[in-house]
Amino acid sequence: MIITVTLNAALDKTAFIDEMKPYALNRLQEVKVDAGGKGINVSAIIHSLGGRSIATGFAGGSAGEKLLSEISTKGLEADFIRIEGNTRTNLKVIDHSGQLTELNEPGPVIKPEEWSAMEQKLSDYGVAGNIVVLSGSLPTGLADNTYQKLSAILRRRGAEVFLDADGKALELALSAPPNEIPDSIKPNRHELLRYFGIADHDKITEKKWVELCLSLLDKGIKLVALSMGEAGALFVNKKGIWRSKAIPVSVRSSVGAGDSMCGALAYGFEKRLEDEQKFALAMAASAAACTTEGTKAPERALIAALSTKVSIEKFYGNFFLDQ
Repeated sequence: MIITVTLNAALDKTAFIDEMKPYALNRLQEVKVDAGGKGINVSAIIHSLGGRSIATGFAGGSAGEKLLSEISTKGLEADFIRIEGNTRTNLKVIDHSGQLTELNEPGPVIKPEEWSAMEQKLSDYGVAGNIVVLSGSLPTGLADNTYQKLSAILRRRGAEVFLDADGKALELALSAPPNEIPDSIKPNRHELLRYFGIADHDKITEKKWVELCLSLLDKGIKLVALSMGEAGALFVNKKGIWRSKAIPVSVRSSVGAGDSMCGALAYGFEKRLEDEQKFALAMAASAAACTTEGTKAPERALIAALSTKVSIEKFYGNFFLDQ
């Protein structure tokens, strides 16, 4: 079973506009409301692929009720904890070229008793054979080491942990001992460089990207899936290095593309697909998400069609490092 955790879930309002003009009146078009949050997006892509997952997190107030209603409408299973605070509402504005501007609220304050209930729920789900996806920002009231603590609990209980986080939350999670560190992570270029304290990604060579990923394996990470936007992705584990080019598609929105990659990887792990199959599926799911408006998950048929266009090269040992 795959469990997705969205601690800072949101109602996402996605609006389209011809051109985003700062300091001026902007008239929004086609405003769509959907259940948002990285873990929920992960569950949605797993559902599209024909898999099953349970989405959990916090939900509160009228926005929380709407969130749970939208999750149900998607056909997803949910097991959320109700809180006193109000679920946040985020605005995502997409212009005619597909460029995204996001205006995200900080989220509700989580009380100690609400957090204790979540910790117990995840401990119950953290059994051998389960994959738990921890992703997204942390709501007010939760410490930066929240994912570090959850990963330790889940790993000790026997679950496999997939982390998609940024900043201090990622840094602390990766400082844990090997038996408590997440099994897999999916940073993008900016998140990876921020972790290593590197300012300018324009000067980073492919060799350097690989070196950074390999150094994370030394900490105990089993897979680093580095999403690189228009440059494609790198997948690095102890068995090799895979490089995949981005699939050329007509971009409608990049919202949820990284979550789709994460969900496809989790699905591939659960189905015990071969590495190259997992990575091809992840690339196809990510590209398919870019062709879909808002946070709606792409259809399985589209993902299957794009899978035939994936180009993946595998390299072994020190191929890049010897260059």
